Amino acid sequence: MNGTPTGGGQPIEVAAGLVFRGGQLLITQRLPEAHLGGLWEFPGGKREAGESFEQCLRRELAEELGIEVQVHELVEDLTHHYPERSVHLKFYRCRWLRHEPRAILCHDWTWIGPAQLPDYRFPAADARLLEKLRANWRHMTEFPDSEGSGL
Repeated sequence: MNGTPTGGGQPIEVAAGLVFRGGQLLITQRLPEAHLGGLWEFPGGKREAGESFEQCLRRELAEELGIEVQVHELVEDLTHHYPERSVHLKFYRCRWLRHEPRAILCHDWTWIGPAQLPDYRFPAADARLLEKLRANWRHMTEFPDSEGSGL
């Protein structure tokens, strides 16, 4: 756990995606009026009752960016305490499948490479994941060819 616990009940459960395409990672900028507004993040959102984290992630990416992804393995699972709320985050490695991203429920989005990570400000909850990304970028961008290459 990170941060100092606050007394505000159960943590908000959030699924987030490390969405890769062509060796680059998709990041989004939070709406200015949102909690931690203006910071960059890995897209995703709050889990609804009866929904798995993987189902939540596919739904949130469609709603927030209009994209479809293939959800792969869990990369990080953590609880972080901000002064105003606590969040339980599950980050999944994802492969972009179709549709170009659009800023539907985010302020902006971009595809970045590993050298660009330091150019963007992320929430404190993402610190450990950012280190993991820096150390394992190449491995994280590689996916088995599930599309069928005809071989």
